[in-house]
Amino acid sequence: MKYTQLGRTGLKVSRLVLGTMNFGPQTDEADSHAIMDAALDAGINFFDTANVYGWGENKGRTESIIGNWFAQGGERRDKVVLATKVYGNMAADGGAWPNHDKLSAVNIRRAVDASLKRLRTDYIDVYQFHHVDRNTPFEEIWQAIDVLVQQGKILYVGSSNFPGYKIAQANEAAARRGGTIGLVSEQCLYNLAERRAEMEVIPAAQEYGLGVIPWSPLHGGLLGGVIKKEVQGGRRASGRAADTLADPTARAQIQSYEDLLDKHGLEPGEAALAWLLTRPGVTGPIVGPRTAEQLASALRAVELELSQELLTGLDEIFPGPGPSPEAFAW
Repeated sequence: MKYTQLGRTGLKVSRLVLGTMNFGPQTDEADSHAIMDAALDAGINFFDTANVYGWGENKGRTESIIGNWFAQGGERRDKVVLATKVYGNMAADGGAWPNHDKLSAVNIRRAVDASLKRLRTDYIDVYQFHHVDRNTPFEEIWQAIDVLVQQGKILYVGSSNFPGYKIAQANEAAARRGGTIGLVSEQCLYNLAERRAEMEVIPAAQEYGLGVIPWSPLHGGLLGGVIKKEVQGGRRASGRAADTLADPTARAQIQSYEDLLDKHGLEPGEAALAWLLTRPGVTGPIVGPRTAEQLASALRAVELELSQELLTGLDEIFPGPGPSPEAFAW
């Protein structure tokens, strides 16, 4: 496994991030524990979750599965850089009581304590704001965070799904307070098929020293060889991938992508992850394996070296917006 610093911090994290969103809803506890053991054995030390994972009446279940794994000992907790998130409504029926969601100081305090209990740990390495809260000023948010840092409950803070200007607002507010490190990471939707983050989010993250953690690196399976699997009689596309393939133009684009990688003798999913590891500012993509086999495939991506010819071909199929700010102007 290869490692890098998380943004401007001294924290060393693996170039792959283990996403746990499937733990509970799609992968049972025993298999989830086996995947986490395999990830740790392979050198992945950065695990990502959120308080709402488990979804519906099972919100919090994923954190509990991770907590039960930590409780098995074997230095599991000490070896893991643990990231979780706050923002979502934790009520099982979706009807949050006032102040039981988003980023008010009251909810942040409540949510941290609840996550710590489920995770069976006394601290969170990276506490992430899952979305922007338009109604809570950053001065209030940072005041709440400062208290939690002083209490030793959290060490670093990251954002998720923030536009570039909110990253700037958050870190400028932190700088005005003094003594607050501010955001150190941003988790955003970023992959070959979805490159809008290159326009503002990634430049803002680089300017303020945030590590970029792409989620959905295979764009809902679209970049994982979906057409090839269809032809071979395997798992059919669903969700975002199926909707995209219904468009003949988009289907032709994905076919060109799969043909290019077939020419180079590469698996599409592994190449898509490897491409993200070449992108400026990227710490590591989040991989969310449902099985041990999917984890093994993701691990191979870290060792892939993509040729300049292949990188040029990928840009031709999935052109990005271009450098910022030029992409806005000409």
